[in-house]
Amino acid sequence: MNDQQRTELEAAAFRRLLQHLDEHKEVQNIELMLVADFCRNCLSKWLGEEAGKRDLSLSDDDAREWVYGMPYSRWKSEFQQPATAEQLAAFEAKQQAKQGK
Repeated sequence: MNDQQRTELEAAAFRRLLQHLDEHKEVQNIELMLVADFCRNCLSKWLGEEAGKRDLSLSDDDAREWVYGMPYSRWKSEFQQPATAEQLAAFEAKQQAKQGK
């Protein structure tokens, strides 16, 4: 496999991940963070960081729309559920554990 083929496979897998997340809007970002330590917002931030490394312009809003498949404000209003007290506590505990506290 050459570098171009590898890049194409990685891009296809990323597009499939975005499609999978789009097909499972019921999965909340807080749940992803608790289980996998990343969420849709992380993916959009990573896109923005990688664009910046390549001197490409990609706003936060555009990166989020790329990942969410719609404006973030629309996704939040239509699909985002409030995090429960238990989820927030688990998230905080996970963050503290990562910091070695």
